Amino acid sequence: MNIADDIIARIKSALPEKADYALHEPIFGQKEVDYVTDCVKSGWVSSVGKYVDKFEADLAVYTQTKKAVAVVNGTAALHICYQLAGIQPGDEILCPAITFVATANAIKYCGATTHFVDCETESLGVCPDKLREYLKTKNNKKIKALVVTHIFGHPAKLQDLRKICDEFGIILIEDAAEALGSYYHNQHVGNYGQLSAISFNGNKIITTGGGGAILTNDEALAKRAKYITTTAKQPHPYEYYHDELGYNYRMPNLNAALGCAQLEKMDEYLGIKRKLHSKYVEAFKTSETAKIMSEPANCQSNYWLQAIILKPEFKKYRDEIMQKTNAAKIMTRPIWQPMHHLPYLNNSPKMDLTNADEMFSRVINIPSSVNLA
Repeated sequence: MNIADDIIARIKSALPEKADYALHEPIFGQKEVDYVTDCVKSGWVSSVGKYVDKFEADLAVYTQTKKAVAVVNGTAALHICYQLAGIQPGDEILCPAITFVATANAIKYCGATTHFVDCETESLGVCPDKLREYLKTKNNKKIKALVVTHIFGHPAKLQDLRKICDEFGIILIEDAAEALGSYYHNQHVGNYGQLSAISFNGNKIITTGGGGAILTNDEALAKRAKYITTTAKQPHPYEYYHDELGYNYRMPNLNAALGCAQLEKMDEYLGIKRKLHSKYVEAFKTSETAKIMSEPANCQSNYWLQAIILKPEFKKYRDEIMQKTNAAKIMTRPIWQPMHHLPYLNNSPKMDLTNADEMFSRVINIPSSVNLA
């Protein structure tokens, strides 16, 4: 049996028998139908309605943050996080080289410069050791903030990274788009940064169809986030008056209705995700080719996306493995193309990115849906 066939067999051994396996698909039940139907019948389907208010309140409670502001998607959430952090043209934002492109794009929306930093190999989050050593060599007053992504739901080393930010006078922002339900040292992610962003895209652990949220423990920032995402419209019974540049970013009530139903299932989903992870660990425990990526120490991951990490000597087979798994109707994919590989970003300042390039060549995501355990 060749390497790709062995991996296919191991993946299948952990999964129920199906004709095909998506990477991550949403699961809906009667509660979602009921809430969305109620929303439709109410007529309040746009950016005002009881489900938007409920979703924001429930989300703040769930994430242990003071405030949540629901928006149209995770990219919009990041954009507003950067805006509220005071990021302006000419600033440089330390950004993971390994992340989804929205993390970097939203920096560019602000006219700022992406400044790429390397990952560590356990969580794939920003490497604190490399970051501190790198900053010691820099005397760049343009560096305004560090954005940290929790890759596949695995928390980055937040305590160490916050210490570095405090030491160098840098604002910490969390891109927690993939990490709803993930905890670092028993605290939900999103509580270490000044601001944080969550995504509810259709492929996330729960979904609102399209949607995102800004999390913060600063009530003044939350109030401002809600204001500028509502086109900066001054309250008035009937007139439209906008006193500054705002954004039409509020989450529609219809999407929030779906989110309210989905959020009620989070604990159930997290349990299923952990069960699926255990099955994959068992399936790959005797593999000489790859291991399953697991949560870092002192963390609880939501295991949004399961991943295998090829041993260095087998990384040359990565593309063949993905070709054969997808041909076998087992959807797999690599990590996103590292940001410094993209043509419109490859002239950005950056540190040595050896780890990012190495892990890009070795990590493969495998089927992770809630209905697979």
